[in-house]
Amino acid sequence: MPFREINSKMVEATLAPGQKLFSQRGAMLAYRGEVSFTPNIQGGQGGVASMIGRRVAGESTPLMTVEGSGTVMFGHGGHHIQVIQLAGDTLYVEADRLLAFDGTLRQGTMFMGSQGGVMGMVRGQVTGQGLFTTTLAGHGAVAVMAHGGVIELPITPGRDVHVDPQAYVAHHGEVRNKLSTAVGWRDMVGRGSGEAFQLELSGSGAVYVQASEEKL
Repeated sequence: MPFREINSKMVEATLAPGQKLFSQRGAMLAYRGEVSFTPNIQGGQGGVASMIGRRVAGESTPLMTVEGSGTVMFGHGGHHIQVIQLAGDTLYVEADRLLAFDGTLRQGTMFMGSQGGVMGMVRGQVTGQGLFTTTLAGHGAVAVMAHGGVIELPITPGRDVHVDPQAYVAHHGEVRNKLSTAVGWRDMVGRGSGEAFQLELSGSGAVYVQASEEKL
C-alpha cells in the first residue's frame, strides 16, 4: 500500500477491503470512502510483546488501526514527511517519528545498547532519544516525520557515515551503530550535540538525517 506524497507535509494512502494500516493518533487529516479508525490495543503486528516493549521503553505513542475502502490523508504538527519503502529489510525508527505504516509490516522493539553496547545507552541518555527503537520489517511503506526536511545517506562497506545523534531520524539495512566521541570526556559535560557526540553507522544500508536538531 504505497503512500502518495501530496506535498512535503501531507501523504495519502489508498485502502482496499482486507487491507489495514497503522497511524499515530491524531495523524488523520481527511478521508474519503468507508474508512474506520480504532485504537490499537494489540501493539501492531508485533502483538502484545511489542506493546509491552514500547511501554517499558517509554515509547507509549498510541497507534490507530485504519481499515476499510477509500483514501486517507495523513499529516501531523506541520512536520516534514518522508516515505520509506521496505523490500524485506528492517527499518529502525523512534516511535514518536512514525506517522503511518503498512499493516503488513512486522513491528518490534530493539534495545539500542544491543547494537552500540554501553555507548548505545549513553546515546539515549545524552540526546534524550529512547534507549529503545521501534523496528518495522517486511515489504511495505512507512511514513516518518522530521524537522526541516530529510536526506537519505547511503551506507556502504568501508564508507561509514557519522551523524549528529539529534539529527538522526531512522536507518535500514545491515547496519551497526555506535556512539563515538569527538572530544575528551571532561569536555563533554553540558554538551549533547554533534560537537561532542557522533553516531557512527557502518555496514550496508541507508540513514535518514533531518535538517534540524529540534525534537518532535
